[in-house]
Amino acid sequence: MSIIVAVDGPAASGKTTLAKRLAAANGLRFLDTGLLYRAVARRVLALAQSPTDEVAAAAAARAVSAEDLDPEALRAERIGEGASIVAVFPGVRQALLAFQRRFASEPPGAVLAGRDIGSVVCPDATLKLFVTATPEVRARRRFEELRERGDVVMYERVLQDVVERDRRDRERAVAPLTAAPDALCIDTSALDLDASLAAMQEAFDEACARAPRET
Repeated sequence: MSIIVAVDGPAASGKTTLAKRLAAANGLRFLDTGLLYRAVARRVLALAQSPTDEVAAAAAARAVSAEDLDPEALRAERIGEGASIVAVFPGVRQALLAFQRRFASEPPGAVLAGRDIGSVVCPDATLKLFVTATPEVRARRRFEELRERGDVVMYERVLQDVVERDRRDRERAVAPLTAAPDALCIDTSALDLDASLAAMQEAFDEACARAPRET
């Protein structure tokens, strides 16, 4: 049986970094599903189209492949902003759903990070985690990350962007950002990376111990 871990949470909560480390520590494959939406936004922008064009975004989503998921090519802030916009479109989400489920089901299993993994993509996941932090903490982390990359940004603008992304993610009609009812919530506001990972690993070990074994 494949082990599937769904790690959801809002922007800049640390879910992607933590999910990637959890996967590596336990010999599982990892997928940052946010890269799928960034890849869609990148395709749309490369064609000089608007991320608000639902038809263009859906067409781009149908064309996305694993080769498009290069984090370095998708890290630009405008691509991130575009990803948050295209992610609200039902056609985009439907086009990417099959890709995510195929990835998750391949043995020995996978850790998927996103915003609707536990609630929509993998509702039967072995373990569901919801990683969060206050908007102010998340904005500070994002602000420091951008400054380290050499970007000139203002904390107030980053905080505004975080709050706006949260609103869009919560209010979208399809697969809004929400913790699955059976997800374990981990608030990283006052935790460093090691402490957050330790909490996730403990939850992982307990979930694997409860999971039915193949005979």
